[in-house]
Amino acid sequence: MSEGRLRLAADIGGTFTDIAVFDEKTGKLTFGKALSTPSRLVEGISAGVAKAGSDYRSAALFLHGSTIAINTMLERTGAKTALLITEGFRDIYEIGRINRPDAYNLFFQKHVPLIERALRFEVRERMLADGEIDRPLDEAEIAALGRELERLGVEAVAILFLNCYANADHERRAKAILEKNHPSMFVSASHELSQEYREFERSSTVAANAYIGPKVRRYIGEIDAHMRKAAFAGSFLIVQSTGGLYEADQAQSQCIRTLESGPAAGVIGTQALCRALKIDNAIAFDMGGTTAKAGVIHHGEPLTTGEALIGGYEKALPVQIAMMDIFEVSAGGGSIARVVDGALRLGPQSAGASPGPACYGLGGTEPTVTDANLMLGRLGAGRFLGGEMKLDVGAAERALKSKIGDPLGMSAVEAAEGVLRIAATTMSYAVKGVTTERGLDAGDFVLFAYGGAGPLHAVEVAREIGMRKVIVPSAPGVFSAFGMLFADLRYDYVRTWFTPLEDAKFDEIEKVYRALEQQGRDAIAGTSVKPHKIAVKRAADLRYVGQEHAVTVDLPMSAFVRKDRDAIKRYFDAMHAQRYGTSAPAEHAEIVSLRSTVTGLMRKPPQRKIGRGGRAPAKAAFGGKRKVYYGGKWHLTPTYRRDAIGAGNRIEGPALIEEYASTTVLMPGDAMEVDALGNLVIAVGGR
Repeated sequence: MSEGRLRLAADIGGTFTDIAVFDEKTGKLTFGKALSTPSRLVEGISAGVAKAGSDYRSAALFLHGSTIAINTMLERTGAKTALLITEGFRDIYEIGRINRPDAYNLFFQKHVPLIERALRFEVRERMLADGEIDRPLDEAEIAALGRELERLGVEAVAILFLNCYANADHERRAKAILEKNHPSMFVSASHELSQEYREFERSSTVAANAYIGPKVRRYIGEIDAHMRKAAFAGSFLIVQSTGGLYEADQAQSQCIRTLESGPAAGVIGTQALCRALKIDNAIAFDMGGTTAKAGVIHHGEPLTTGEALIGGYEKALPVQIAMMDIFEVSAGGGSIARVVDGALRLGPQSAGASPGPACYGLGGTEPTVTDANLMLGRLGAGRFLGGEMKLDVGAAERALKSKIGDPLGMSAVEAAEGVLRIAATTMSYAVKGVTTERGLDAGDFVLFAYGGAGPLHAVEVAREIGMRKVIVPSAPGVFSAFGMLFADLRYDYVRTWFTPLEDAKFDEIEKVYRALEQQGRDAIAGTSVKPHKIAVKRAADLRYVGQEHAVTVDLPMSAFVRKDRDAIKRYFDAMHAQRYGTSAPAEHAEIVSLRSTVTGLMRKPPQRKIGRGGRAPAKAAFGGKRKVYYGGKWHLTPTYRRDAIGAGNRIEGPALIEEYASTTVLMPGDAMEVDALGNLVIAVGGR
């Protein structure tokens, strides 16, 4: 491998760390997979890089996606954080939207803020909605507050001043004072993350960014220092929740943009395959060790959102940033099954990498989805990770029998089958969450299954929701890392701009968009990587007059070139009908916010064809038979080595296709054919 010609991508999951290495000179792709090391995550990265036969010195570009930001929020392990907010608005962060999703639940508990009330401080300043200053910022007050925060041991500060989206001068100045006087303090101002209205959502976003900031900054700094020490001289880029890339330095201050970085990379990889296979609509289904996640490719583009609810709707903390529209459920290979009040439950707790599932033999004693797959023969005890890691069937059986079977009067096999049934149903919720709940019919989509556990469950999930086709890409166990190689530099900007659509002047609209787009071009020009092309996309948040909430609508550049107000209204009506099942073409609409995405396009790795085979796999592909439990009985099931099958090969279910980091399960009635790129294309039977 030529020095300085490699792109190295690393995706850290709850159980495994995945590595993909692309040699730009030869076009060769190699992969590595190692157990994650929670106490010092960089060690898992280095182990994976070594397994991929590479090193940091040879890399020109290091791409990274991680779950550390989202895990820090969900596990509540962030920094001691304070919030500075405009006088009179101390409690908006806790009051929220007063949602009551379960009206008749007497035990309902609302969201718990990341910052306790005692650490929320009011500041005497006031900016009006038009950007005019009503009360100037008292800089001496900010300096005094800084001294008080240091005395209290505060590590991070979030700043939210009213109407800062219209004029950010007060936030900007307050941040500068705190950073100058307290250089070790992590300081985050809301206007740097969002320039939209809605004070609660912006306060929640900046609070989350400050809360996770010190931990994420240390983590990224540790990786960077480790690589530089190992002679890495290239560019270090982080995957954002949109699937785009930005500089590690930016990620250390705008940490919240990495919440869904790993899952987003998988959706980008799915989009690349869809383009190669000429597929317009697909579900990206990723099942790893801790969770199962689903995203959508619709008309060739990933669906994104301008806001996400972290922690679910009931107790959600909103985050107002652009991100991939991904739905996540607690059903991964390491998800722990247990009996609660006489019923079998799965997750949300996970065995993770340490101690891991019982069958790993690393000290785990709780039954997991992986233990159930091993118990039912879907995983080969001596073939896990290509035989590198031996699995203990006895340990899996003991865990399933003692923790589930005995309390419910079942055998270990029946317990394992119950676990997998619940897992399939739970995972179907993730797919429905990004299709049915968005006004889309899941049956019109192809399911792309990846992650170490995705191919094990894909056909059962497809059956559960009526999908007809499943595609398992090459190297599914490291697919999110592979997807990072197809990511581009990306910057998303939004500006609240309340205007009735029929009164909007296109010259003024163009002025706002041009300003946003120049910000993106400047950001890309300031990176250490030079893309070969810059692309711009526009969208707008619109609503009918009298509505409270808006819908984000992608708009073609032609609508602005032609100054076609009617076309914008038609696009809005169509999107409203898709999302809510109704629209009102005769009603007036208004613009709420204008959005622009500026992308620096990177050169993509080629997708190479594999060797052609006959209709039946070659004898070298056959891996023997073993007993596998389906539908209430054992079947003697053939196994095949994926690295020995060729394009055009067909395999009828039941069958198992095994590879280094994953196993694809074909149920009775399924039929699989290998396409020219080596993807497993499965026609789902039994529907």
